[in-house]
Amino acid sequence: MIALVQRVSEASVAIDQETTARIGPGLLVFLGVGHEDDRQEVDWLAGKVARLRIFEDDKGLMNRSVQQTGGEILVVSQFTLYGDTSRGNRPSFIQAAEPVRAKTLYEAFCERLRELGLPVATGRFAADMQVGLVNDGPVTLWLTTPARKEH
Repeated sequence: MIALVQRVSEASVAIDQETTARIGPGLLVFLGVGHEDDRQEVDWLAGKVARLRIFEDDKGLMNRSVQQTGGEILVVSQFTLYGDTSRGNRPSFIQAAEPVRAKTLYEAFCERLRELGLPVATGRFAADMQVGLVNDGPVTLWLTTPARKEH
């Protein structure tokens, strides 16, 4: 799995010009699901996102997690994170999971974050979405699950 995580002061998703999800301070997570991913990757990555210390403490250091700040999370499915452009200019998405599997694991990721006590808003799987955000910092991190044997 791949997560592109952005610390935001606000973020939203609109579908057909109607805002369907909105958060205040917290994290915007673009989530890509690979064809070999399973529940093990879901649990690992959700835990990593929840505990990621990228919010400032009283001394101005990035030392607090979204759990500690009471922030929200907006999760948007994005298979294009698996786009491979190593051959030519047209991305190949062969490493992305097929839609039924990807949706199941996307929903499991969101549910795992909720189990960890976080308020989670979502985009709509496979919809044409307009995502708005105010990146705070800016802080943007690319997270990938480790190889299966390393979990």
